[in-house]
Amino acid sequence: MNRWKVSFFLLAGVVIAAIVYLFILIGATAESEPIPKAKEFAGLNNSLTVSATKDDFEGIANTFIHKAMKEEPLPVTMQVEDDIVLSSELIVFSYKLPVTMHFNPIVQEDGNLLLKQSSLEVGLLNLPPSTVLKVLKDSVDLPPWMIVRPKEEEIFIDLSDLPISGDLKVKAKQFNLEKDEILLEIMIREE
Repeated sequence: MNRWKVSFFLLAGVVIAAIVYLFILIGATAESEPIPKAKEFAGLNNSLTVSATKDDFEGIANTFIHKAMKEEPLPVTMQVEDDIVLSSELIVFSYKLPVTMHFNPIVQEDGNLLLKQSSLEVGLLNLPPSTVLKVLKDSVDLPPWMIVRPKEEEIFIDLSDLPISGDLKVKAKQFNLEKDEILLEIMIREE
């Protein structure tokens, strides 16, 4: 064999090894961060229940997401339809792939939201949801109140940790997207 053939096969071997290593690195799902305990609202005696529509909740959620991620190069937006849809982009080998993740919202006993993944679309690629959530968690600096749990295929929204000015805290009471009924409880600290 001449040296060009040897160089070609050597280069091809290095490229294949790098791709295999990349997929192993992406595919390895580590233990997910535990769901934090609900923060106690000591001294919060007054509450107000607010009814919101899908559009209202979508606007509020996107405002908080954009404020928390203003320095982040990859955008994350939320749409509230028959389910909750998070849209973003992944950069793979300098190509931007659109990522659309669908979630079913579950209201926790403590008033926080758990988004269980129901489906996902990554360009034309067929990737497992846990892999996409792991890449999202590792590549996008999400707000601290959005906890991505790839192994469980879910995102935990810690409403009690939202950066709300004043002595206010928010809890979810009901999340019925089919009937367009979202109930939030706003708790006010009594001084």
